[in-house]
Parts: sequence; structure tokens; C-alpha cells
Amino acid sequence: MDFVSGLHTLCGAGEPRGRNGIAVHIFVCNTSMIDRCLYNSDGDFLIVPQQGKLLITTEFGKMLVEPNEICVIQQGMRFSVEVFGETRGYILEVYGAHFELPDLGPIGANGLANPRDFLVPVAWYEDRQVPGGYTVISKYQGKLFAAQQDYSPYNVVAWHGNYTPYKYHLEKFMVINAVAFDHADPSIFTVLTAKTTRAGVALADFVIFPPRWGVANNTFRPPYYHRNCMSEFMGLIKGHYEAKEEGFQPGGGSLHSMMTPHGPDADCFEKASKAKLEPERVADGTMAFMFESSLSLAVTKWGLQTSNRLDKNYYKCWEPLKSHFNPKCK
Repeated sequence: MDFVSGLHTLCGAGEPRGRNGIAVHIFVCNTSMIDRCLYNSDGDFLIVPQQGKLLITTEFGKMLVEPNEICVIQQGMRFSVEVFGETRGYILEVYGAHFELPDLGPIGANGLANPRDFLVPVAWYEDRQVPGGYTVISKYQGKLFAAQQDYSPYNVVAWHGNYTPYKYHLEKFMVINAVAFDHADPSIFTVLTAKTTRAGVALADFVIFPPRWGVANNTFRPPYYHRNCMSEFMGLIKGHYEAKEEGFQPGGGSLHSMMTPHGPDADCFEKASKAKLEPERVADGTMAFMFESSLSLAVTKWGLQTSNRLDKNYYKCWEPLKSHFNPKCK
């Protein structure tokens, strides 16, 4: 199974014909794309490998993308994926917008994902005839169409401009955190955003929760309990997510729909409530991430049934939580 045949849509909203929406995909593959390439007529792919590295050939050159790195293949760019064993990962697709760095506001010139750390391919080409046929696949209006030609599409000798594929290593992210008390908004962990026409409202954000220091005093340090006007799809590249250390496995995911309350599980609550508040390392050896959207995401039949991976007991992680409110406590 190669990258295209192992691509499954998990959830999404909107649709590509109207040029507004997103989709979340899972890919699993163990075979390279041989004399096959894909281009996305619908939108941009943000690819997050979780297991196994990807050698991606594009019309602009090649990129080696490993777990803990991401890459973006923008609309219309032809690419092929070579793998080196069992490989798995996540994809965030956006229609009608491109990913860009978030506005830094009072942070100023430097911080979060810095432009200097994004890498683009060096030009590479091949002048190769393929008598047996080269298959060019287009993802168009959510479906796949294929055509044959007798030569490699990677015959672009050079390129210029800034409409390119690119990659980024998540360890380069300059983390900002609260250093006195309380939490800053999780938007401080945004790596890339795809904006809507409404100021301050994202079509999609790519957010990470990297290793960092926790030092806030008089504070429940794990992610707080909340309801949100955004849909939150969580994924895990490696390690253990701090708010749910058991049952949330690398390669898995969770979807918290907008305005549905959620937060740390009962074990995390008890542990964090009793912990001595000293400076501590958080999420060492872990990289969790979130695809966040202002759209209301619907789960596909593949996600609910065909994949046979739905955790129907997920909600039970909150059932042991009890009220600790004491009106006499001051």
C-alpha cells in the first residue's frame, strides 16, 4: 500500500468546490510510489509523519521528512512519496487558504516558529522516459482521477519565487509560556495558521505542545477544563500526552467538538492537584499536536466504522471526577 492508496479521510467540514473548508486525513503505507505522483487540486496538505520517514520528491526538488518534522505541499504541486518500511501519519488539508506564520502581536519580531528555520528543496530534476506509463493522480473535488503519460513529471530544471513546498523541524519551535501564574491562551503554541476573512478567526491552526518548563504558582498546571468555539483534533507523534497519559497512543487521535466540555482525565487531575508546585519539565520525550478549526467537523464513515478503531469508552476517563467545591474555603 502506497501513500495514495493508504490515504483515509477521518473528519472535515466545508467542501473544496466552494474553496472553504478543511479535512483531516490519516495515511498508512509500506510501499513507495513507483512511477506515480499526486497533486492536490483542492487545497494544501500539511503532512505530519508519526512513524517512518518520508522521502518526498516534488517538481521543486526532494525533501526528507522524519517524525517530529512537518512539511507543507501546496495546491497543485506534484509529488511522490518514498517510504522505508511501515509508515504512518496525519494530514491537515485546507481549502481556499494557505498556511502562514501567525501574527506575533506583542511578542514582537522573534518567537514561536521563526522564518529562518523553514527549509525549501534544492532544485532537482530527471529527464526520464517511462515507456510503461507514468500515472499522474489528481485529487479534485474530493475524488481521485488518474491519467497516463510516458515521461517523468519531475523534469523541472530550476525554479524561482516563493510558492514552494517546505518543511520544518518541531524542535526549532521557540516555546513561550506563563512564568508567574495562570495559563496563557494555547494560541501561543501555534506553528502555522490558515486564516479566514474574519480577523482573528482561523480556518485551521497547527498547534504543538512541545517539551518546556512549567513554573506557574497557585495554578492547576495541566491544560484547564474548558469549552471552546473551535473544534480540536488532537494527535500524538511520540511519548505520552500530559492530560491523558493512558490510552492516548502515538498515531491515535481525539476530536473534541466545539462547545463540548473537556480537559484532563481524572488521574491527571488528582496528580496535578496534589503536586508540589516547583519548577518542572513538562512533556519531555513527547510531542502532541492539535489541528484546530473554527468549523464544525463531521467524522466520516471510515473514522466511525470502517477503521474499526473507535474508542467507544473514551468519555469514561472523566467519570471519576468529583466536585471539590467548598463554599467555606477562603
